[in-house]
Amino acid sequence: MRFMNKAEAKKRIEKLRKVINRQRYLYHVLDSSEISDEAHDSLKHELWKLEQEFPDLVTPDSPTQRVGGEPLERFEKVGHGSPMLSIEDVFSEEELRDWETYLLRLRAPREGAKLKSIEYFAELKIDGFAVSLLYRDGVFVLGATRGNGQIGEDVTQNLKTIESIPLKLERFESRASNFRFPPKELEVRGEVYMTKEDFEKFNRERKKRGEEPFANPRNLAAGSIRQLDPKLAASRPLKFMAYDLVTDLGQTKHSEEHAILRAIGFKTDDTARVCRTPEEVVSYWKATAKTREALPFHIDGIVVQVNDNTVFQELGVAGKGPRAVRALKFAGKQATTKILDIQVQIGRTGAITPVALLEPVRVAGVTISRATLHNEDEIRRLGAKIGDTVVVERAGDVIPAVVQVVKELRAGKEKEFKMPKHCPICKSELIRPEGEAVRRCPNAGCQAKRREHLYHFVSRKAFDIEGLGPKVIDQLREQGLVRDAVDLFELTEGDLIPLERFAEKSSANLVAAIQASKRIPLVRFLYALGIRHVGEETAIDLAERFLSLEKLQKASQEELEAVRDVGGVVARSIYAWFRTKENLNFIKRLQKVGVVIQDAIRQPADKIQDTKLAGKTFVLTGTLATMTREEAKEKIRELGGEISESVSKKTDYVVEGENPGSKLDRAKELGVQVIGEKELCRILSRIFEA
Repeated sequence: MRFMNKAEAKKRIEKLRKVINRQRYLYHVLDSSEISDEAHDSLKHELWKLEQEFPDLVTPDSPTQRVGGEPLERFEKVGHGSPMLSIEDVFSEEELRDWETYLLRLRAPREGAKLKSIEYFAELKIDGFAVSLLYRDGVFVLGATRGNGQIGEDVTQNLKTIESIPLKLERFESRASNFRFPPKELEVRGEVYMTKEDFEKFNRERKKRGEEPFANPRNLAAGSIRQLDPKLAASRPLKFMAYDLVTDLGQTKHSEEHAILRAIGFKTDDTARVCRTPEEVVSYWKATAKTREALPFHIDGIVVQVNDNTVFQELGVAGKGPRAVRALKFAGKQATTKILDIQVQIGRTGAITPVALLEPVRVAGVTISRATLHNEDEIRRLGAKIGDTVVVERAGDVIPAVVQVVKELRAGKEKEFKMPKHCPICKSELIRPEGEAVRRCPNAGCQAKRREHLYHFVSRKAFDIEGLGPKVIDQLREQGLVRDAVDLFELTEGDLIPLERFAEKSSANLVAAIQASKRIPLVRFLYALGIRHVGEETAIDLAERFLSLEKLQKASQEELEAVRDVGGVVARSIYAWFRTKENLNFIKRLQKVGVVIQDAIRQPADKIQDTKLAGKTFVLTGTLATMTREEAKEKIRELGGEISESVSKKTDYVVEGENPGSKLDRAKELGVQVIGEKELCRILSRIFEA
């Protein structure tokens, strides 16, 4: 974050508080939200860091000094005997170690000059709805929401419908002297949640009834507990997991509290563990991040706290959060940052894409400083300006994108962005074909288009030349060694050795890799050509239909349109490409330098080993968790199924991954069946097991 003087910081803090308070009210009071939890956390973290830098600007009403919004009037208010405090977030190993240094410094006066180590307890941070349970003489008598931390709402009858909450506690033998169990009063805290499987099933049923699905399990759990009619909560598959025993039963460590909670009848986190060093905490955090998708419920990090209860109490509270506990969050797929500038980049087909240059921010474990804005229509829809605070998103290998503008944080100095009318490289006048959202450079000789085409030509799905990435291509172009792809196949070791970062061995390896790529299947060659609208799946369809490049070149527009998933627009693009003299010369030059295009072979029907998915067409959208999209496509093809790049009435299944695109909207519009990754795995496993 850039340096701010005190006046600028004060203005920024005031705007952040206003936005965070509204989001907190929507989330905690009205059970809804306008931005993701990750984006909300990012705003809170920015505010907290600013207040750390300017502590005299901290006020009692700051969101960092409170837990939640005011409770609704629908239920009776309940005061908490012990406040339900918030937990400060940390997002990296560095921040975790800084926290330990802070704790040891606080302990130093009590321990003398010698700093002692700290034992921690780490557990999953379930993305659920926090509640407090009160037992009198071992019987459940009161359940309350967090509310504002001091006062919550009485939701006892709703919580009684959750079977994982015991109505009567199991007996427990304590080591403490003069102790009687059950005590007169006992308070337990934990999370109400719903499993992923139950949530998906619940939403499917809502869709069948024509009702809007819930956004996430947390909202559904919160909405269920805060319904006036207990029958509604009873109809929903809610669960409860305990994480805190407020009442003193003689326990000296938080780890003992988990053991007691299990003994008296509560479900607790089976993965939780004692960690004796920050390294052990980090190891648990990283291991959990790798297996989180396999968990039956959603989590957004781990909770780490000082295990010794006496030390925990001595460290006290800072604002509304205990000093001795932190939430170590996973790398969020969304975060907030600022647009510093907007520039345009040119693709291999001449498409002009606006790109936001950002204040560097960590998203999904990676620091990003650029994000796509797609096109000028998207900029207009978002209302994005230079200087805006925005929500950026990154999922899997997807290019980071700006998905939302936080307009409430505008300071009045933001500037509008206007798309250029001329190509910034070759100065040709840009065109925007009717019905398209993208402006394009029409100049076939544009150097930016040539560079992007080279990147595409050598990519993994095309010629797949190892060691020949964008940096090397740029270097070859700068030295005048390569003008187009044909020149690559004429490179010699002598051309490469004089270049920076190239030695005799590396030069020999690259030349060998280029020569080894000369024999290429028709499918990959068609993809490498970079014909507009011809992606991987269309290349497969064309190769299977025409079998050879010669037959494809001679195909009429009508024959092209007869190919599956090739409509009029795509057919015209292919037809025109193969009738452009420059393109035909390019293919002849490639063949002249030794490139051999291998014909496709149509496998006879009786040779196909498994056709259990024959006749079924799948479209994949979004990021899959248990396999890559390429792996999923390969498994479907192995069973005789077909993959399409676009959704039509002929599509049998649209497989929805995380962060799906417009294909999902198209599927809903056409009434095509949408399945999740789990359902796809069930289909494949049933077939493999048959």
